[in-house]
Amino acid sequence: MTKTYGSFTALSNLNLRLEGTKCVGFLGPNGAGKTTTLKIFTDLIRPSSGQAFIDGIDVQRHKMAALDRVGTLIETPEIYPAMTPNEALRLVAEVKGVPREERSKVIEGAGAEVRMEEWMDKRVGKFSKGMKQRICIAAALIGDPDILIFDEPTSGLDPRGMAEVRAIIKQLKNKDRLVFMSSHLLPEVTEVCEEVAMIDRGKLIVFDTITNVKSKFARTVDLADVGFLSGVDEALLARIRSLEGVSMAQKTSSDHISIKFEGGKPAQQRLFAQLGAMNVGAVSFSESASGLEEAYLNLIQETL
Repeated sequence: MTKTYGSFTALSNLNLRLEGTKCVGFLGPNGAGKTTTLKIFTDLIRPSSGQAFIDGIDVQRHKMAALDRVGTLIETPEIYPAMTPNEALRLVAEVKGVPREERSKVIEGAGAEVRMEEWMDKRVGKFSKGMKQRICIAAALIGDPDILIFDEPTSGLDPRGMAEVRAIIKQLKNKDRLVFMSSHLLPEVTEVCEEVAMIDRGKLIVFDTITNVKSKFARTVDLADVGFLSGVDEALLARIRSLEGVSMAQKTSSDHISIKFEGGKPAQQRLFAQLGAMNVGAVSFSESASGLEEAYLNLIQETL
């Protein structure tokens, strides 16, 4: 599909097909066309040419049917500050056609999914931005949708709010849902998503698993961030450097190290098992976002 505004082309022949139950990150610089794409999928704007389909239903021709099983959070919606989450979500449930006798249970379930149970009868005007965002996500969950479309859901939040929203999204995708989430934060996409679609200047550059994107378009070997219960000393670093496939291990903080290794997912699994067997107090193990960042910068640079 294509979207133009006068002589400006916001989207250029975008062809993107999402299916399954997973989280897909939608990456691109500001102005790349991410929000335009999501607004077309939710019929907030119309494409200049082409069509958007959800479950095979044309969104522009049959909006209600296409969006019946879809929950959305586009840009930054506001909630009346004098309302409580219960009151706001009751309005959403009514608009979505949830039967009156089921609304209380549905609202309670949505509040629990975003971990706001104890705040459901408090005035929204007193909430932090992160708490308001969680209520907006709860609104998207009303009706138990199969598909969730989020437009930069952690934008403008402080680190704690961002962590809370990311944890909620990771939990949501485990319930047989397809989550399509735009973002400009590469560590966020690495942490939450399995696949990534990159867009720049309205054109789709790549759509693949994060692992494949990093292996195809990043030149570095794999990196992992490992956290430990107690401090990291040189003796521990020396032991880790001696492990098969490890080419570098360096301290990044008092209790974290960065490990560079080769061999992809099999090597990562082996390294994870070896650290556990060493009984050295490793408490966290995560992929570094630097590989995706390098792939992103290489791909975007090629379009300049």
